[in-house]
Amino acid sequence: MVGGRLTSEAAVEKALVFYRSIGKKPIHIRREVKGHLANRLQAALWREAFYLVQQQGIASVEDVDTAIAHGPGLRWALLGPFLNLHLSGGAGGIAHMLEHLGPPIEIWWRDLGHVTLTEELNRAIARGVTEELGDTDLAHLTSQRDDVLLALLQLKADADRLL
Repeated sequence: MVGGRLTSEAAVEKALVFYRSIGKKPIHIRREVKGHLANRLQAALWREAFYLVQQQGIASVEDVDTAIAHGPGLRWALLGPFLNLHLSGGAGGIAHMLEHLGPPIEIWWRDLGHVTLTEELNRAIARGVTEELGDTDLAHLTSQRDDVLLALLQLKADADRLL
């Protein structure tokens, strides 16, 4: 939820309460930005994913999909980036993790790629997805994905501390 300049805090809170009451997980965005918070975060991931595929020899489309789907994507489906970092820090939590791994993370940030969606890159990505899918039936894949997402949502609803 993002209120306009004339929107009262009470109106925003009322909307948040309503959406929570129907089982949604609304967030309060305190200042408007282009895109939505979740879209901006996934755009950052996409940018690096496209860059890694663009740079021949780093990774294939399938490699990137596998790395996320079987790596951080599993944890991200359960908790956000900050809570996952907190758990990664062990007993010292996020403070320990940032003290220990903060400098390498900053080095990785400076090394992130810059990419432009050229026709050549778009074709390479599309070709990589086609190769990854092989003869997979898209309707079956979509149905299977949706079934697992529904089951995951139920598991999360049944857990008392997962977001």
